[in-house]
Amino acid sequence: MTKDEYNEFCRGLRATSHVVQWGGADVWKVADKVFAIAGWNGTTETLGITFKVSPMDYASLADQPGIRPAPYLASRGMKWLQHYDAPGLPDDLLRSHIEESHRIVSLGLSKKKQRELGLNQDM
Repeated sequence: MTKDEYNEFCRGLRATSHVVQWGGADVWKVADKVFAIAGWNGTTETLGITFKVSPMDYASLADQPGIRPAPYLASRGMKWLQHYDAPGLPDDLLRSHIEESHRIVSLGLSKKKQRELGLNQDM
C-alpha cells in the first residue's frame, strides 16, 4: 500500500480527520482519537502502518514476518501492531485491519458522540 492509497482509504472512513505530526507521520483520527499512523520506516522502503487490533488479532499477528508490536504503544500494554516490512499483510487485509482499528477506537467514544458522528448505529 502506498502512502496515497493509505490516506485515500482512511479519508473514506466515517468521521475521520488527518494531521501530520510526530516527525511527518500521517495520523488519522476518529473524533480526535488515533486509529492509524503511517510513516516511512527508516530501514526499508515499506510504509510503516500502525493500527489498533483486538487481543486475539494481536496474539495471532504480532510474530508474523513484516509485522511487529507497535513501538511505544505496545510497550505500554496497548494492542497496536505495525506493518513495517515485506511480506507483512496483503493490501486488502491491511485495509480490513485499518477499518477494524477505526471501529475499535470509535467504540471507545461515548454513545452520544457515536450517535452525533453516525458511528456504530447498526449495533
